[in-house]
Amino acid sequence: MSRIGIGKRKTKETNISVTINLDGTGNNKIHTGIGFFDHMLDGFARHGLFDLTVEAEGDLFLDCHHTVEDTGIVLGQAVLEAVGEKKGIKRYGHMILPMDETLALCAVDLSGRPYLNFQAAFQNDRIGDMDTEMVREFFYALSYSAMMNIHLKILDGENSHHMAEALFKAFGKALDMATVSEPRLDEAWTTKGSL
Repeated sequence: MSRIGIGKRKTKETNISVTINLDGTGNNKIHTGIGFFDHMLDGFARHGLFDLTVEAEGDLFLDCHHTVEDTGIVLGQAVLEAVGEKKGIKRYGHMILPMDETLALCAVDLSGRPYLNFQAAFQNDRIGDMDTEMVREFFYALSYSAMMNIHLKILDGENSHHMAEALFKAFGKALDMATVSEPRLDEAWTTKGSL
C-alpha cells in the first residue's frame, strides 16, 4: 500500500498543492514559477525516490519568498500525512553527499518535534531566480509543518549552485532512509509509545 500525502494552502499570496508518494520511483511534475527551485525539488524527489507533484502560484512580481516558504509548509504537511503514525519505519535518516567541490550533510528525525539546524554560507545572493536565503526558509517551514528535526550543513563548498543542490539531494536521501520500513517493528520506534 502506497504512503501518499496531500497538502494544500491558499492565501492572498499563494495557491499551492503538493502530492507526495513516499513509495515512488522519483517521477515528478513540478511547477512553481521559479526555475531554480523547480530544479531543487526535482533533485529532492529523484534522489529520495519520491513521486512528487507540486503546483504553485505565487506573488512572484514581488519576489520568490512567499512561494518558496509556502511550498515548504505544504510539502511538510504532505510528508506528515504520508508517514501517518510512523509505525514500522526507521525514523532516522542521514546522508553525506558529495557534489563536485561541495560536501553536504543532512540528518533527519521524524520525531514529532520540529527543529532546524542550518549551516550554509552561500557565496552568491541569488541563484537564477531564487534568493539563496530562501534555501534555509524552505527547510525551516518544512521542518515545522512536518514536525521533523532536520540538520543541514555544508561541510565544504564554494559554488552556490552545487551547495544548494547538494542540500536538497542529501535531504531526499536522508528522508528516504528515515521512511523506509523496518520489518522488525510494527510500532513507532520510540520509548514513549508514540511519536
